[in-house]
Amino acid sequence: MSDASKGLSLYNTLTRAKERFIPIDPQNVRMYVCGPTVYDFAHIGNARPAIVFDVLFRLLRQLYGESHVTYVRNITDVDDKINARALRDFGGEIAAGKLSLNDAIRKVTEKTADQYHKDVAALGCLQPTYEPRATEFVAPRADGKADMLSLIAQLIERGHAYVAGGEVLFDTASMPDYGELSKRNLDEQQAGARIAVDAHKKNPGDFVLWKLSSPEEPGWESPWGRGRPGWHIECSAMSAAYLGEVFDIHGGGLDLIFPHHENEIAQSRCAHGTKVMANVWMHNGFLQVEGQKMSKSLGNFYSIHELLETDTFGGRTWPGEVLRLAMLMTHYREPIDFSVRKLEEAENTLRKWKRAADLAPAAAEDLPAEVVEALSDDLATYAAFQRLTQLAGEAIEFSSDGENAAAAALKAALAFLGFDVGAAKVDETAVAKAIARRLELIAQKSWTEADRIRDELLAQGVQLKDGKDPATGERVTTWEIKR
Repeated sequence: MSDASKGLSLYNTLTRAKERFIPIDPQNVRMYVCGPTVYDFAHIGNARPAIVFDVLFRLLRQLYGESHVTYVRNITDVDDKINARALRDFGGEIAAGKLSLNDAIRKVTEKTADQYHKDVAALGCLQPTYEPRATEFVAPRADGKADMLSLIAQLIERGHAYVAGGEVLFDTASMPDYGELSKRNLDEQQAGARIAVDAHKKNPGDFVLWKLSSPEEPGWESPWGRGRPGWHIECSAMSAAYLGEVFDIHGGGLDLIFPHHENEIAQSRCAHGTKVMANVWMHNGFLQVEGQKMSKSLGNFYSIHELLETDTFGGRTWPGEVLRLAMLMTHYREPIDFSVRKLEEAENTLRKWKRAADLAPAAAEDLPAEVVEALSDDLATYAAFQRLTQLAGEAIEFSSDGENAAAAALKAALAFLGFDVGAAKVDETAVAKAIARRLELIAQKSWTEADRIRDELLAQGVQLKDGKDPATGERVTTWEIKR
């Protein structure tokens, strides 16, 4: 364990305070993060927790050792939206008896899960230690790991759940401190969009643990009839299966605090008889697109795949590491305005860092202490990036024939943060287009705009050289990489 780990502080949503992080077992630091529901390609909002908690995963491995950190990020592959998507995409084959609904669901989720893996890899995210699928943890398992049916049975036996209206429901009134995470008192709760008020519920806030399935819906046999699990019980089972009844850190988006994480806590604590489920609860802030809430109705709903592969945002594709830096330029707990301008800023910053890092043949063995210290202060990425910019300046100003220590340190820090530290790359097609446009502007005597393009290219490390074609006398422009 690194001595620097003693200085790690994280903001705990449960206590609404930044606290010194003390792991239950320094030899096995355990973190669970809610992953995607794979009914469709992951949107850009899904990218934020993947990136944020990847940085935390990297930091924990740096502080405690790679083999001493266990990171679990689940995949939800049983959900009513998934059922609907399977019927939409494979309804004809299902009706013709060529494909069962369960097989159709598997086809949908395999495709979207595979795309999610490609997307987060492009964003520079490491693979988690374990990535369980919800469908694999419904029924009791041969390996004895926790499962949903057993947890539900425990809750009924302990008096925290009841059967009514064809469902098994959690009795929120049975838990005196229910609502501690979200600070919502049961008496103050009103039925809202995410709480169904049904006659068979004892309390409006009681939530579904198990619901019956019709013949047309996927289902598992259970003591309460053929059915499927509620959303919240999935994560209680999968986290317990790999991390135990109590673990160190649970993460996810701010929108999951209530009801999902609140209900996870209720299920897990009441089933296991523990005082907590996780010691630290961390949540990343909301994301807007160009100042507006992201929604399909506003036409500003973008998948990670679209940003990486199509020109639907800003008229161009965006490299995964540019998306990564743009996300990390805002502190993870703050709301972020995802915009073309922010991506352009991230791209220019990353290009400058890489040009400087490329001045060193290899990365330094040790990370810059200031970067680790900044991240250890509740993932203060902005402060860490300030140090990277300082190192880039020092690397470029270096003129000795000896080792460029600043460039080597910068290269090490970039690699640690999930950025490619190969030689700075130039999009030759984009450069050719910019040069052609500049020549057009010169012909039009639009000198200011032409100079702007020249200066932008120079900022990217591309130096233009104007001349004349000896045969035609026409202006020609060549370019080279400026180190």
